[in-house]
Amino acid sequence: MRRHLNFPAATATALVLALSGIARPAHSSGLVPPPGYYNEVRHNGHSVRSCPPSPIPFTGTLDFPSKYEGSGKSRNTLNVSSDERHKMLTKTISDMEKGATELVERYMDGGSTQTLQCVVRWYGAWADANALLGPAVNPTGKSERKWALASLSGAWLRLKFSRSQPLLIHSSKAAKIEGWLGMIADQVAREWDTDGSREKINNHYYWAAWSVMATSIVTNRRDQFDWAKNIYAIFAQQVDANGFLPNELKRKSRAADYQVYAVTPAAMMAAFGKANHLDLAGEGHDALHRAAERAVTAYDDPRPFAAKTGTMQVPGEPDREQSILAWLEPYCWTVRCTGVAAAKLAQLRPVQNTRLGGNMTATFAGR
Repeated sequence: MRRHLNFPAATATALVLALSGIARPAHSSGLVPPPGYYNEVRHNGHSVRSCPPSPIPFTGTLDFPSKYEGSGKSRNTLNVSSDERHKMLTKTISDMEKGATELVERYMDGGSTQTLQCVVRWYGAWADANALLGPAVNPTGKSERKWALASLSGAWLRLKFSRSQPLLIHSSKAAKIEGWLGMIADQVAREWDTDGSREKINNHYYWAAWSVMATSIVTNRRDQFDWAKNIYAIFAQQVDANGFLPNELKRKSRAADYQVYAVTPAAMMAAFGKANHLDLAGEGHDALHRAAERAVTAYDDPRPFAAKTGTMQVPGEPDREQSILAWLEPYCWTVRCTGVAAAKLAQLRPVQNTRLGGNMTATFAGR
């Protein structure tokens, strides 16, 4: 049974914001985020920390080893030395993702002008250097680009659409930053295009789609939004009757882990679809619901994945659930979840995930 979604008055909100000078000229195709992205900046008087220099912009070739190097088709055996080398080579990118997201969070929660200036300085340094636009010579390089874009655009949305209008005094720099994010999104869309073949579509494509969809709201690019929406449609078609994703089952001992990982960007896209009057969650006869209900218990009870793959599952990490299951906030906002999903979310709040843009509870539940 398809769920009835109560869509917010997104178009009217966009018009009000545009007339007040916040976002962009209002027009019928204007793209908007879910309503929580309009949250006002809080001014709590917390002490202001100094602004460290941004990580050195990554302008080189995206050429990184996989942490599963040498593990065969299932890509499920961690190569410790390869993983350490990957972390070393990508450190400046991961530092930028985490640091920029934390700075946005600190500004939204404290309202310090100095913190906002620091955020703009960090993004501006990378935009000025045309960072993350170099060639990617392997799948891991392409993945790092899309993951970084997801983090940076996801966090930037909170500034761009806030009713407090923090970017008005930085309009020139903000325009350059947003243009840079748009260029990265164009590159991600080229690198992760399906080329008419759907057999290989898996979590990597969903993450690419989420990064491009987040950016499409920043840039008001309908072409980017539609590209991402088409990838979501493939996700919805791939979810089987029992909620499994066949291409994540191929990960054998990590099938449960990758089911959760794949659902994460899909939940975000469904929420952004709802904000723009699209029932993405209802596609594939409520495919997201089936996949999410399968994912929410994947760590607590991985036995269905073990039975499906014939392989014992790698244990989950309970101390990371607040990040790994942060997708429950957008999911429960989109479909008004109940039962196990709602209980798990209540247990974990507040939840946050860098590659979704930060604090999902603050964004989707106003906390």
